[in-house]
Amino acid sequence: MANALNRHDAADTLAMKRRTLTLALLTITYFFSFMDRQILAILLEPIKKDLVLSDTQLGLLSGLVFALFYATLGIPIARLADRGNRRNIIAASLAIWSAMTALCGVAQNFTQLLLCRIGVGVGEAGSGPPSQSIIADLYPPEKRASAMAIYSLGVLLGGGIGIMIGGNVAHAYGWRAAMMVVGIPGVILALIVRFVMVEPRRGLSDIRRATAAEEAEPMPSMWQGFLHMLRNGPAVYLVCGIMLTSLVGYALTGWGPSYMQRSLGMSMLQVANYIALPAALTAGASALIGGALADRMAKRHGLHAQPWVIAAMKTCAFPFAVAFYFVDDIPLAITAYFVSTLFAGAYIGPTYALIQHLAPLRLRAMWAALTLLFTNLVGLGLGPLAVGKLSDMLMPTYGADSLRYAMLSVAMLTPVPIWCYWRAGVLMKRREDAAAA
Repeated sequence: MANALNRHDAADTLAMKRRTLTLALLTITYFFSFMDRQILAILLEPIKKDLVLSDTQLGLLSGLVFALFYATLGIPIARLADRGNRRNIIAASLAIWSAMTALCGVAQNFTQLLLCRIGVGVGEAGSGPPSQSIIADLYPPEKRASAMAIYSLGVLLGGGIGIMIGGNVAHAYGWRAAMMVVGIPGVILALIVRFVMVEPRRGLSDIRRATAAEEAEPMPSMWQGFLHMLRNGPAVYLVCGIMLTSLVGYALTGWGPSYMQRSLGMSMLQVANYIALPAALTAGASALIGGALADRMAKRHGLHAQPWVIAAMKTCAFPFAVAFYFVDDIPLAITAYFVSTLFAGAYIGPTYALIQHLAPLRLRAMWAALTLLFTNLVGLGLGPLAVGKLSDMLMPTYGADSLRYAMLSVAMLTPVPIWCYWRAGVLMKRREDAAAA
């Protein structure tokens, strides 16, 4: 018994000692995930010409088809992660999606590219839920939003740098080479994750940890996990908020480079070199500022303040996001884009941190997977597809500007998730007041 306790203590000490390294590796893994996922955004135009595709088909490739497999497979993988070794799952998933991204570069038609994109979605399904679960175990509630904000840099930097790398490689060597260049290094990273990262004990940084009796209980089913989340009012509004935010975000980031080329007259290389990296850094700064501000406001006023921080930041971003589609002058349009990006990236870290805080210890990966299920089926699945379909429908009326009005239509949904975040904060405050009474 004493030896077992000593082994637990030694493992806990090692996990906390490598906490920063683990967070760094998870962030880099998330970076590769989004780079491999979003590189398609800068390659849509050359792929469209090479394979002779419609905007609707491009929307399927960048959205719905990927999202169906990415989101639905996240549930069974999350169940496995809640009872198995999360590090190994992440490493295997990283190797799979990286290899499939490289294979996209040899696709000769729409069907082959579609199958490769499905493979990318299958691989990426195993990364998010176990990663969020590990971070929640390594960082206490008062530091979790900042840790999740750092983790979210993988999204913000991965998408931007993927566009930059993809645009430059595609300009020099073609879109197929770009796919291979971003895919192959991920296989090497998978080996580093497998042999360097430490798997922490569940609930390591929480005041209340799962008891031996609780650990021995059967794992709740997916349906039970869903019902448990559905009965948690703040969690429901947080999920709705991030789901609708993702619908707008994936639609606009997925088609943004094409819009800049078609309506603003920029070249693929200009978007890759002068827009992608500054936008990624701006969004990264937004995420870090948002996470730090959310933690500070939670410490001062309670956790209920965090959704209100998100609502306020999104409100500031909204008018500039809309202005981006009404301004034809390139410097003014890009300025509006950067200002909106500065505020818009603040939601990711605090949202996922709050969901992990509200989730039972043994359902953390499951709740993360459920959040990703709704976020990606609706956001990633429908966002790019909706823009592509609207663009095709508006083409006879607006010509090359059809994409402008399609993207603007989706952007106008933003006030709805703002309200969802405000409502989540209201319900959390009621709970805090009731607990203090």
